[in-house]
Amino acid sequence: QVQLVESGGGLVQPGGSLRLACATSGTIFSFFAAGWYRQAPGKQREMVATITCGSSTNYADSVKGRFTISRDNTKSTVYLQMNSLKPEDTAVYYCNLEGGVHSYWGQGTQVTVSS
Repeated sequence: QVQLVESGGGLVQPGGSLRLACATSGTIFSFFAAGWYRQAPGKQREMVATITCGSSTNYADSVKGRFTISRDNTKSTVYLQMNSLKPEDTAVYYCNLEGGVHSYWGQGTQVTVSS
Protein backbone atom coordinates (compact mmCIF):
# COMPACT_ATOMS: atom_id res chain seq x y z
CA GLN A 1 0.00 0.00 0.00
CA VAL A 2 1.40 3.35 -1.04
CA GLN A 3 1.59 5.94 1.73
CA LEU A 4 2.60 9.58 1.63
CA VAL A 5 3.02 11.41 4.91
CA GLU A 6 3.61 15.17 4.91
CA SER A 7 5.22 17.04 7.76
CA GLY A 8 6.70 20.44 8.51
CA GLY A 9 3.67 22.68 8.25
CA GLY A 10 2.75 25.23 10.85
CA LEU A 11 2.29 28.90 11.65
CA VAL A 12 4.95 31.32 10.47
CA GLN A 13 5.23 35.08 10.21
CA PRO A 14 5.41 36.82 6.84
CA GLY A 15 8.97 36.67 5.52
CA GLY A 16 9.65 33.47 7.40
CA SER A 17 10.60 30.01 6.17
CA LEU A 18 9.32 26.46 6.44
CA ARG A 19 10.52 23.16 5.07
CA LEU A 20 7.93 20.57 4.18
CA ALA A 21 8.79 16.90 3.85
CA CYS A 22 6.83 14.06 2.30
CA ALA A 23 7.94 10.60 3.30
CA THR A 24 6.70 7.86 1.01
CA SER A 25 6.51 4.10 1.28
CA GLY A 26 5.05 1.15 -0.53
CA THR A 27 6.41 1.93 -3.97
CA ILE A 28 9.64 2.51 -5.85
CA PHE A 29 9.96 6.23 -5.22
CA SER A 30 12.64 6.83 -7.84
CA PHE A 31 10.26 5.73 -10.61
CA PHE A 32 7.80 8.53 -9.84
CA ALA A 33 7.63 12.23 -10.52
CA ALA A 34 6.73 14.11 -7.35
CA GLY A 35 5.03 17.38 -6.64
CA TRP A 36 3.59 19.76 -4.10
CA TYR A 37 0.14 21.23 -4.52
CA ARG A 38 -1.86 23.54 -2.29
CA GLN A 39 -5.45 24.43 -1.66
CA ALA A 40 -6.56 27.59 0.07
CA PRO A 41 -10.07 27.96 1.53
CA GLY A 42 -12.61 28.52 -1.22
CA LYS A 43 -10.08 27.93 -3.98
CA GLN A 44 -9.16 25.05 -6.25
CA ARG A 45 -6.08 22.97 -5.65
CA GLU A 46 -3.12 24.35 -7.57
CA MET A 47 0.33 23.12 -8.51
CA VAL A 48 3.15 24.65 -6.49
CA ALA A 49 6.19 22.71 -7.70
CA THR A 50 7.02 19.44 -9.40
CA ILE A 51 10.17 17.39 -9.83
CA THR A 52 10.73 14.60 -12.34
CA CYS A 53 12.54 11.31 -11.84
CA GLY A 54 15.58 13.04 -13.31
CA SER A 55 15.17 15.98 -10.91
CA SER A 56 14.00 18.54 -13.45
CA THR A 57 11.84 21.07 -11.66
CA ASN A 58 8.88 23.27 -12.46
CA TYR A 59 7.33 26.01 -10.33
CA ALA A 60 4.20 28.08 -10.25
CA ASP A 61 4.97 31.69 -11.13
CA SER A 62 3.76 32.79 -7.71
CA VAL A 63 6.52 30.86 -5.90
CA LYS A 64 9.44 31.10 -8.31
CA GLY A 65 12.55 32.34 -6.57
CA ARG A 66 11.08 31.68 -3.13
CA PHE A 67 10.36 27.92 -3.04
CA THR A 68 12.66 25.02 -3.87
CA ILE A 69 11.56 21.43 -4.45
CA SER A 70 14.03 18.58 -4.03
CA ARG A 71 14.03 14.84 -3.65
CA ASP A 72 16.15 12.25 -1.86
CA ASN A 73 15.66 8.89 -3.52
CA THR A 74 17.65 7.13 -0.78
CA LYS A 75 15.04 8.29 1.74
CA SER A 76 12.02 8.12 -0.60
CA THR A 77 11.26 11.68 0.43
CA VAL A 78 10.43 14.88 -1.40
CA TYR A 79 10.96 18.30 0.17
CA LEU A 80 9.67 21.81 -0.31
CA GLN A 81 11.81 24.62 1.08
CA MET A 82 9.66 27.73 1.39
CA ASN A 83 11.31 31.08 1.97
CA SER A 84 10.01 34.65 2.07
CA LEU A 85 6.56 33.35 2.89
CA LYS A 86 3.57 35.59 2.25
CA PRO A 87 0.04 35.51 3.70
CA GLU A 88 -1.21 34.37 0.30
CA ASP A 89 0.86 31.19 0.70
CA THR A 90 -1.56 30.10 3.43
CA ALA A 91 -3.11 26.79 2.39
CA VAL A 92 -3.13 23.07 2.94
CA TYR A 93 -0.13 21.64 1.12
CA TYR A 94 -0.38 18.21 -0.45
CA CYS A 95 2.31 15.87 -1.69
CA ASN A 96 1.77 13.92 -4.91
CA LEU A 97 3.48 11.03 -6.67
CA GLU A 98 2.76 10.55 -10.35
CA GLY A 99 3.81 7.60 -12.50
CA GLY A 100 2.07 6.28 -15.59
CA VAL A 101 -1.58 5.78 -14.70
CA HIS A 102 -0.85 5.95 -10.99
CA SER A 103 -1.33 9.05 -8.86
CA TYR A 104 -1.03 9.12 -5.10
CA TRP A 105 -1.76 11.89 -2.60
CA GLY A 106 -0.87 12.60 0.98
CA GLN A 107 -3.29 13.83 3.61
CA GLY A 108 -1.99 17.39 3.55
CA THR A 109 -0.27 19.69 6.00
CA GLN A 110 -1.49 23.16 6.98
CA VAL A 111 0.72 26.17 6.34
CA THR A 112 -0.45 29.45 7.83
CA VAL A 113 1.42 32.69 7.20
CA SER A 114 0.25 35.39 9.55
CA SER A 115 1.56 38.01 11.92
